[in-house]
Amino acid sequence: MEITIRDEFIKLGQAMKLAGLVDTGVDAKIVIEEGKVTVNGAVDTRRGKKLYNGDSFTFNGQTVTVIAKS
Repeated sequence: MEITIRDEFIKLGQAMKLAGLVDTGVDAKIVIEEGKVTVNGAVDTRRGKKLYNGDSFTFNGQTVTVIAKS
């Protein structure tokens, strides 16, 4: 799955909501802090982690790639 962003980066919690993997920012915060999300293959517990073009994250068996619109 891919999500397209208009800015240089998107924060992990926002990206999870945009991809439809969580309903709210609170839901994102919980699963991220519990270590259930990997960013580029490594667990990251920071909801504010900045994702740039080409970065990917995985949650619940679904991998999402960030694509920046030029």
